[in-house]
Amino acid sequence: MDRRTYFIRRLLLVIPTFFGITLSCFVLLHFVPGGPVEMAILSMRGLATGESARFTESKGAVSEEQREAIKAHYGFDRPMHVRLYRWYVTDRLGLAAESYKFSEKTAWQLIKERFPVSLIFGFTGFFLSYLVCIPLGVAKALRHGKPFDFLSSVVVFIGYAVPPFAFGMVLKMLFAGTVDGFWDIFPAAGFHGLDYETLSFWGRAKDTASHMFLPVACYMIGSFAVLTILMKNSLLDEIGKDYVRTVLAKGGSMKRAVWRHAFRASLVPIATGFGSILTVMFAGSVLIEQVFEIPGMGRLSLEAIVGRDYPLFMAILSVTSILGLLGNVLSDFCYVLIDPRISFQK
Repeated sequence: MDRRTYFIRRLLLVIPTFFGITLSCFVLLHFVPGGPVEMAILSMRGLATGESARFTESKGAVSEEQREAIKAHYGFDRPMHVRLYRWYVTDRLGLAAESYKFSEKTAWQLIKERFPVSLIFGFTGFFLSYLVCIPLGVAKALRHGKPFDFLSSVVVFIGYAVPPFAFGMVLKMLFAGTVDGFWDIFPAAGFHGLDYETLSFWGRAKDTASHMFLPVACYMIGSFAVLTILMKNSLLDEIGKDYVRTVLAKGGSMKRAVWRHAFRASLVPIATGFGSILTVMFAGSVLIEQVFEIPGMGRLSLEAIVGRDYPLFMAILSVTSILGLLGNVLSDFCYVLIDPRISFQK
């Protein structure tokens, strides 16, 4: 199988895989307890507010007519195949469906509002992670077993042991003025300051950078240890191969052997994460966005799950699924780009 055929097959496989993911999630959401219908009924029995207030003026028991009205309101009175057809076709993969929680807004409108924020955080965190981890991994490999390797490993594994959201809470405590006696250097929450619209271009850039500093540090620590150790071990593995020893035997320096020969081949394992940029920049990190109150896609996903906002959740799922599947194809493409020796014959 040549490479073109392989990639065409991979792209075609995206379609049935996508339908498998969305179909299974759609069916599960409509059968698991605790959905929007149950939540509305519970709310009517307790505090009749919001959506449930449309169906009753009193608290307490819910009649069968009211229950059927709630089901009809959320579309649960229709057969499953009708709901599926409506979701796939009429609502265009759920993007045209109206959100339960955010009234008079479609899922796509909500995604468009949050997308730029997640895009900025995702790209920044992704590129800074690779920008730091690849040189650090190379430096550790070239100084393997030396004090620099030992000390940097201690720092790397401490970072690996701390969950990103917990690291974010520590950073807020130390540098955002949330606790008396510590520094108040960076904003504690949000993406912009309150006076953002009145600032100059450079003032806006500075304001955005100050708001991004702590969250991006949390984004980076999540992949910091894995990328660094992966880069180091991959390069050490390449340095031990015959072609590197041949370069050294011919009088070539270690620097030449590493940067001209081993470095490129050692990037192949690192390329596994290239495809994830599509999902990282879109979905973001739910807990980090929650800790820093960032209005991004991760926080929107959490709000959709907590609020039983099925249309919004399924729309986010459909978009992230497509991006994740395309990201896997992109990773394979990066393999071939970095190492042309890779074959898809079997």
